[in-house]
Amino acid sequence: MKFGPIHIDHIGIAVDELEHGSRFWRLLGLIEQPNDELVEDQGVTTRFFSTSASSEDDHPTQIELLEPTSANTPIGKFLSKRGAGIQQLCFRVGDLEGLIAYLLEHKITMIDEVPRKGSGGKMIAFVHPKSTGGVLVELTQSINEG
Repeated sequence: MKFGPIHIDHIGIAVDELEHGSRFWRLLGLIEQPNDELVEDQGVTTRFFSTSASSEDDHPTQIELLEPTSANTPIGKFLSKRGAGIQQLCFRVGDLEGLIAYLLEHKITMIDEVPRKGSGGKMIAFVHPKSTGGVLVELTQSINEG
């Protein structure tokens, strides 16, 4: 079963405000992406910081800050329940649909059994934390990969 290569794409961190949440990552010297993105169907505005400069062939691990658009969104609910902090770990894969099918065959509970559009025009699917030892895992694939 080859669904890769598989790499850590990003770590998603829920924040109350992007500017306040960005301070540390800027001080650390991570590279801030030029534009925030509103992902309306998820009720979130995202801001990415890269661990290094990237080219088309290189995908550095990123930090994704997630600011809710309202309290009644997944990130808004996460913040009210748990406070700011790591919300999910995302793996970049080469064959998202194939990996989802494989995980389902092996009784892994998926939140998304069909990929959907996420930030940056990527396809995403979430694995339920009860199948991963309590961690929300996002799987992503660039549309031009695979």
